[in-house]
Amino acid sequence: MLVMSMILVFSISGMGTSSKASAATARTPVVFVHGLTGSDSNFAAIKSYLRSQGWSNDELFAIDLPSKQGNQTLNSAAIARFVDNVLLETGHSKVHIVAHSMGGANSLYYILNRGGASKVDKLVTLGGANRLTTTSAPKGITVTSIYSTSDTIVSPLLSRLDGANNIQVSLVSHIGLLFNSRVNALIKTALNE
Repeated sequence: MLVMSMILVFSISGMGTSSKASAATARTPVVFVHGLTGSDSNFAAIKSYLRSQGWSNDELFAIDLPSKQGNQTLNSAAIARFVDNVLLETGHSKVHIVAHSMGGANSLYYILNRGGASKVDKLVTLGGANRLTTTSAPKGITVTSIYSTSDTIVSPLLSRLDGANNIQVSLVSHIGLLFNSRVNALIKTALNE
């Protein structure tokens, strides 16, 4: 009976407590969202670059989306859960999102239709298929769209958004946007603005 009472006391004392981080990470956490047929590993080079620029591992998070075909309903729900977990883990109230290709459209869908507008501070898209979701940057969020004139997968016309900081680069392929030093520097600048 004593053991049972102790278990009950420990169980009740844990009720209502939060697993929220005791102190927020130094920087706003960054969530990486991949595109069609991609995975969370697509951002290994960008994460490595950001770590070399002062970001820590506990500030960089990459999601592996459930629909590799870009289903916005499924993927935006997964992004919503993932962002909520990142916020809980880091103690922050907002994240930055860096998205590649269809990840841009999925992230915009999350922001516009799944409550992400209050949880995202900055959105950086790389060859984002942004206009499959909207033609304008969501209000209250700093949006940077980086795209290449050499991209043969996603047209620059799909990437540019009204009200965004649209940055055109050249001689970088669609996949190359994930591995380019100039693009890395642009991502860093967008996250630090």
